[in-house]
Amino acid sequence: MVEQQFRSIMDFDKIIDRKNTNSYKWDKYPENVLPLWVADMDFEVAEPIKTALSKIVDHGVIGYSRTPDELVEVVVKRLKDRHNWGIQKEWIVWLPGLVPGLHSAARCISDDYFSVMTSSPVYRPFLEAAEIGNRRLQDIPFIWENERWEMDFEEMKKSVNPSTKLYMLCNPHNPNGRVFSKEELEELASFCVENDLVLCSDEIHCDLILDETKQHISIGSLNKEIEARSITLLAPSKTFNIAGLGCSLAIIPDKTLRDKFEKTKYGMMPMLSAFAMESALAAYKDSEPWRIELLSYLRGNHNYLLQEINAIEGLKMEPLESTYLAWINFEETGIVNFVAHLEKHGVGVQDASIFGGKGYFRLNFATQRANLEEAIKRIKKSLNQ
Repeated sequence: MVEQQFRSIMDFDKIIDRKNTNSYKWDKYPENVLPLWVADMDFEVAEPIKTALSKIVDHGVIGYSRTPDELVEVVVKRLKDRHNWGIQKEWIVWLPGLVPGLHSAARCISDDYFSVMTSSPVYRPFLEAAEIGNRRLQDIPFIWENERWEMDFEEMKKSVNPSTKLYMLCNPHNPNGRVFSKEELEELASFCVENDLVLCSDEIHCDLILDETKQHISIGSLNKEIEARSITLLAPSKTFNIAGLGCSLAIIPDKTLRDKFEKTKYGMMPMLSAFAMESALAAYKDSEPWRIELLSYLRGNHNYLLQEINAIEGLKMEPLESTYLAWINFEETGIVNFVAHLEKHGVGVQDASIFGGKGYFRLNFATQRANLEEAIKRIKKSLNQ
């Protein structure tokens, strides 16, 4: 009954005018450009989140806040119920964003000049965390095998050396959309254990699985060995469209590692606001029906986009296993700067170079179907199709 009640009021087709609202996404471009770039959905948040935020405003006093005990309990229960990972509440470190967590992971492991290994193309902060933290970056690009993007374990084993101290994983992956299998994660875990590496896993998209045959596996749930050397980063922001409120968390089972991670926060990260924590609680506790309906809508958008893009000569898109971020190859168009080309024709997307790749662009399809249909029209017109 509760799920049906939410389904009856969720209208993901409803157009919401975000222009001239200081939206990072919508106010980047001129009025004539449809922005489908940054990972920010164009949908209204779930009613429980609106209610939670309204209660704070109605109270009228907005001071410093402590973390609600119920939020901690909900996170612990959610990981156990959804991902079969039993964690202790003491393992949780609260963060004002997931990106600060990536930077803290890169800085807390060892002294300057050690190496951070990751696999590109990947979410830009993975590449920046090493450089900004005065660490060396070991980038082992993904390879296309078995009709999917895979980690190049052979090259990783050749490249790892005594200075390598950390591997940074994005799972589910941004931008290639993979949900890594248990076998792949076990091989990665063994690689990290054998080479004494800490494994930092960004799992922010774990509740946005599009392929219903796939299941997200949290890295810490594999075994005690990898759990003890893991930093798992999570947030409700992408799933529940509350990125502007800033509530994320790290799960770090090892106390020594956790203390080092916490130390990187001192004087650099603010306390979380009541808005952030109460919205996270409302999202995790009361907004599951909204998430279920969202996934249905995103799957429809994904299937529409997949069909339309692959019907356009010069473009190619592989089916995504997760996320609402399409990874589209444009090399056969012969247009060198395809992102600039699309912007001239009214569509704003992100170039692969931002992620350490080439020949692709990333398109956010978490928008109303009408916007997606308009984007397809503009893309076709830009290629005279």
